[in-house]
Amino acid sequence: MLDIKWIRDNPAAFDAALARRGAVARSKEILELDANHRGVITELQTLQSRRNDVSKQIGQVKAKGGDATAQMAEVATIKDRMTALEAKEQEVGQYLRDVLMTVPNLLDATVPEGKDETANVELRTWGTPRAFSYTVKDHADLGQGLGLLDFDQAAVISGARFSILKGALARMERALAQFMLDTHTTAHGFTEVNPPLLVKAEALQGSGQLPKFVEDLYLTTAGQWLIPTSEVSLVNMVSGKILGAAELPIRLTAFTPCFRSEAGAAGKDTKGMIRQHQFEKVELVSVCSPEQSDAEHEHILKCAETILQQLELPYRVMALCAGDMGFSMARTFDLEVWLPAQNTYREISSCSNAHEFQARRMNARFRAEGETKGTRFVHTLNGSGLAVGRTLVAVMENYQEADGSIRVPKVLQPYMGGLELIKR
Repeated sequence: MLDIKWIRDNPAAFDAALARRGAVARSKEILELDANHRGVITELQTLQSRRNDVSKQIGQVKAKGGDATAQMAEVATIKDRMTALEAKEQEVGQYLRDVLMTVPNLLDATVPEGKDETANVELRTWGTPRAFSYTVKDHADLGQGLGLLDFDQAAVISGARFSILKGALARMERALAQFMLDTHTTAHGFTEVNPPLLVKAEALQGSGQLPKFVEDLYLTTAGQWLIPTSEVSLVNMVSGKILGAAELPIRLTAFTPCFRSEAGAAGKDTKGMIRQHQFEKVELVSVCSPEQSDAEHEHILKCAETILQQLELPYRVMALCAGDMGFSMARTFDLEVWLPAQNTYREISSCSNAHEFQARRMNARFRAEGETKGTRFVHTLNGSGLAVGRTLVAVMENYQEADGSIRVPKVLQPYMGGLELIKR
């Protein structure tokens, strides 16, 4: 959520920031709501002051033995008016907050201009895509050929966009997650967390998924929501808190299932495991001071890259342009892994900096060392370290052999009992 005072003081800059995202100007609408809200507050304060003055008059009149009926009647009238205004202030204030919740984050000045993903900027590549002397298969055909990946029975159980992994492929997915968690906790300074998978609406509002992405989320009959990413649970671990500067940065990681309805993905990636309603991901979250923010962003990106490098999977780093940025984020780098069957790079991690956007929604702050008064909002960052299902897809396709078997990356072999080759 943005600072209403900043919008009030910088309406033109606010509209220009929205225009960078391809969004319409909203300063007029928001400032009118703000003026209405402040007008109600001002009237309340004026009435409170008048009530205090008249109440004093009542005491003075009675002390002299006079008749204070008129003054008492005025106080009663003021009280009734204030009750009505307090209700209006709550209503108008909540509506203003609801509107502000629909406004996307301001973009960092370094974000490239552009209307859509075609304007994203390639920063660097790592590794060389493998040259195959035979026709490559995609991961779906490989997995089904091995008898270890079943979409048909998953559809019987759950419907479209689900899969069943069996045997060595199920073990490899688990191995990937364990390898990622071990690396991030022992080498990268992250603390492993096992967070809730069901959260309140307030948690999704705090992280920015609600109200914007309501159609992509699953709501239970009990009123709780399935997480679309463990970022929701992890960033909300500081919701409502005032942290000490010495605690920062806080680095958290979690391996969880994620649930998304993919409401806007009709016709996209309908075959295979690229886009499913349920998938697994190792998430990285950092909570830090504004001064640490840029360095933490580079750290999260480097951590995700390290996983791909150790798996020896070719990838590239992309800086997202203004028109392709996520709602809550000020700056994002995507990691895209090479998929031989598609002959292209596909996203496997987004490493993003929300600046203070999520912290304002969650009221997450910190206090500088030695200070007893005054707080500042923290910065929050997140990244996939990595999306486990997509990593499995990349390993299957890049490590396939002519007979449809799959070599196990060296770094994963200790997690798979020394297994070197997955074959039928």
